[in-house]
Amino acid sequence: MTTAAPAEPAKAGPRRRRTLYRGDAGMWAWVLHRITGATIFFFLIVHVLDTAMVRVSPEVYNEVVGSYKTPLVGLMEIGLVAAVLFHAFNGVRIILIDFWSEGPRHQRKMLAAVAVIWLLVMVPALVTLGIHMAEHFHWFGMAK
Repeated sequence: MTTAAPAEPAKAGPRRRRTLYRGDAGMWAWVLHRITGATIFFFLIVHVLDTAMVRVSPEVYNEVVGSYKTPLVGLMEIGLVAAVLFHAFNGVRIILIDFWSEGPRHQRKMLAAVAVIWLLVMVPALVTLGIHMAEHFHWFGMAK
């Protein structure tokens, strides 16, 4: 009866900490998809609640909506548009990965396509939102 040779002891040297996240693009897309989904969900809750205020008191509703007319909320609006666009395009990528037999093999290429399409749609959206914000907040001497 033969016995297996004992395993070699581990070599001494600097120990590397192993982490769960390796920084792969697919992992970051997964994280960003969850973050954008939670952000959109939070926005929808706030939107439903502030819209419901019109039934309680139209004056209170007008005050609440009026409080949203700030540059900070304008920037948050840009973030919301970016989140919705990424979440939508990446959602299509996830559907293709799940239901197309070749999807998993092409997931990296599809992620690159999501990034390119997101940029192609986001740039005109930024221009449009920027013009709207500049007019609303009278930036660059633009009058309303």
